[in-house]
Amino acid sequence: MTDNPLAAGMPGFGPLQGVTVVYSAIEIAGPTSAALLAEWGANVIWLENTYAGDSMRDTAWIKEIERRNQRSVSINPFKPGGREAFLKLIEQADIFIESSKGPVYAKRGLTDDLLWEHKPDLVINHISGYGHYGEDIRVNRAAYDATVQAYMGYLDQNGLPDQPIAPGPYVADYFTALMVASSSLAALYRAKATGQGESIDTAMHEVMLRVGAYYMVDYLNEGIEYPRPGPRNQNLSAIGQYKCADGWVSIICYGAPQNKYLLETIGLGHLWGTEDVPEGCTALWLSNPQAPLIEEKLVEYLAGQKVADVEADFTAQAIAAGEIIPVRDLDKQEHLRLREDFVEWETNDGRTVKGVGIFPKFAKNPGQIWRPMPKLGADTEAVLTAAGVSAEEIASLAEAGLVRLGE
Repeated sequence: MTDNPLAAGMPGFGPLQGVTVVYSAIEIAGPTSAALLAEWGANVIWLENTYAGDSMRDTAWIKEIERRNQRSVSINPFKPGGREAFLKLIEQADIFIESSKGPVYAKRGLTDDLLWEHKPDLVINHISGYGHYGEDIRVNRAAYDATVQAYMGYLDQNGLPDQPIAPGPYVADYFTALMVASSSLAALYRAKATGQGESIDTAMHEVMLRVGAYYMVDYLNEGIEYPRPGPRNQNLSAIGQYKCADGWVSIICYGAPQNKYLLETIGLGHLWGTEDVPEGCTALWLSNPQAPLIEEKLVEYLAGQKVADVEADFTAQAIAAGEIIPVRDLDKQEHLRLREDFVEWETNDGRTVKGVGIFPKFAKNPGQIWRPMPKLGADTEAVLTAAGVSAEEIASLAEAGLVRLGE
């Protein structure tokens, strides 16, 4: 449990109990980072605008996962009155996360220095498409998942040889969410040790630059450009997604014993020990003159096999192979059931929603779901009262349209 009045009524659980997070963001990157912290025990206060709230509210089901365990405070922090109430929330927060195009908060008077005047050890995480400094035309440009992927070469590395295709769902947003959560906690560790806050400039394009670095560095250092691989690997044979007689399988064949077994299985055992595929060969490179033949025979072999047989046979030989499971079959997986990867809870209107459970699995301080997604402004009055805003001030703010009280 925590003695922070903003956490009143919240059960104590998880490794982050006692940590209070305030965030102002819509859709995915910022809110999902806060959602993870909420699932790990942090007290998360979700700031929404006073007219329609977060655009995620328009979705049917994903909102119930991304906004569970949170309190909704509907407020305009940029105008007098709302600004003072917002700063009272900041005084009791440990982390503040905001997502906007460029340095919007600073431009509207809520600078980092002002926030630190109210909470010196506050961790502030600013999320934007292209960061808070650099080229003005880029910093002030709207950014979404696919446009950031496009800018950073990540999209160029994915798809078919003649057609780039953005991987989904929303990988730039979700990778950024993980980076925001981890960097915020790293900064919080230091802030608690020193008493000095931190400001983090999290640019989505830099997240994708880091995530996409694996093959990019080959170009930066040697000028090597790999073609978009489609369902195969950029530079290795026998790695990719293949069609079987009754479905699809994903295979990664790597290592000398594994390569020898695969060649024997697909009728090319005679290649082992030759100049093209010497004994001890751990990687079947696409640059190998035998690579087209290996791919041809592997495709031919798999087309006549059942997925389950391939998975069992290759796995026994330490070749990584797994059925590509359709989404419709995921909740039938026994492993997922045993790990409670899918769970059910009730929404505010009494419906039962099924969704993804809590991860990772903390052994001694597990996360949990303690409340569903709140209605817009449902917690405005209670949270502002706990922050020290009087009933009269709250009523005045509501009358002026600077806060929205829950129904």
